Amino acid sequence: MVTSAAFLITLLIGVPIGIAICLTGVVFIAASGNPVLYQSFPLQMFGSVDNYGLIAIPLFVLIGEIMNGGGITRQIVNMTMAFVGSLRGGLAYVNLLANMFVSSILGSATAQVAIMAQIMVPEMEAKGYDKTFAAGLTAYAGLLGPIIPPSIMFVMYSVLAQVPVSDMLIAGLLPGVVLTAMFCVVIALMGIFYNYPRGEATSMRERVSTVLTCAPTLLIPIVIVGSILTGLANPTESAAIGALASILVGRFWTRELKLSQLPNMFLRAGVYSGIVLFLVAAAGVLSWVLVFAKIPQEVALWIQSVASGPISFMLLVNVILLVIGTVIDGAPGLIMTVPILLPVATDIYHIDPVQFGVVAVVNLVLGFLSPPVGLCFFVAAAVTGAKPGKMFIVTLPFFFAACALLILLSIFPVLSTALVR
Repeated sequence: MVTSAAFLITLLIGVPIGIAICLTGVVFIAASGNPVLYQSFPLQMFGSVDNYGLIAIPLFVLIGEIMNGGGITRQIVNMTMAFVGSLRGGLAYVNLLANMFVSSILGSATAQVAIMAQIMVPEMEAKGYDKTFAAGLTAYAGLLGPIIPPSIMFVMYSVLAQVPVSDMLIAGLLPGVVLTAMFCVVIALMGIFYNYPRGEATSMRERVSTVLTCAPTLLIPIVIVGSILTGLANPTESAAIGALASILVGRFWTRELKLSQLPNMFLRAGVYSGIVLFLVAAAGVLSWVLVFAKIPQEVALWIQSVASGPISFMLLVNVILLVIGTVIDGAPGLIMTVPILLPVATDIYHIDPVQFGVVAVVNLVLGFLSPPVGLCFFVAAAVTGAKPGKMFIVTLPFFFAACALLILLSIFPVLSTALVR
């Protein structure tokens, strides 16, 4: 009880989540009356980050920095514009599909929304789209970032759950494609209802020319995902190759990347990665505290009294994680819930940890787009000036589509495990 109270108080007074977790560990040791545990405290933190797979996180962040500074994002937008820009609501499709390609490089929802909102929202507004819809769509398209590989959250989950990083990254491919297709259906229906404008038609010659111009930018996601799928490289090695490819493309193809920009890019990537890795270290402390306090066993007993089978358990988990995701960021949400819920899922209901990981990540990222916090909406609002509350209302059909995907992932494990198996 004292430990729980300490954790809630530190969160309520605004202490960063990573520090709050570490302080909670100190309070737990003091309350347990066993000072010998203080010796294990730093060992638990170090052991959590002593993982080769975590090297992929700063590399994936660096790829995003280089891609943004090297003009690669704009070329991806131009390529998607050539193929779907002439459809009704064409720019909405361009926004979504460009985000799908960008997500296969960035792997971070908030970073993706910040970048794409600067590019797509002014373009859509100039063509007659409502700014609130354009910003909201960009925020929902950012949902693809942590699902389609590479994904920082999948890397974190793999460390927490002791699941191979490559399995988790591959598992996100099919759900990401399915979600993109569902969002396309929503755009098509809204385009008919609201009579969205059509873009200018492009000839086959113009399309071929655009593809030839932009094709080298696709080398980055192809190298990253392809090397993992074929087994030629593990996720960390593929991230390093992807970072090198992004530098070469930005320097010698788009020619927008200057070598003088690299030190600042390395610095920003290092700062963000340091924050994420500190959260991973804090996660080790939290898991350790939970095991000593026997919290997973108590939660298991309660859930068994409520959920009669794996499907009802997963649906219950959806509700729990969606509520948590509305008030807590995705990475801390994983840290707080995986050590408690995963043992119940695997040991009692025999749910594949890969399926559980995909459902958990999608749930928590959807929380980025749900009140009262809605972090992605606030990021889009900061860039575009649109109001977060109106964004949520205007884009509710996308929220329902994402919820439908979660139900499908919960009922049909094959959607998460097919490519892995």
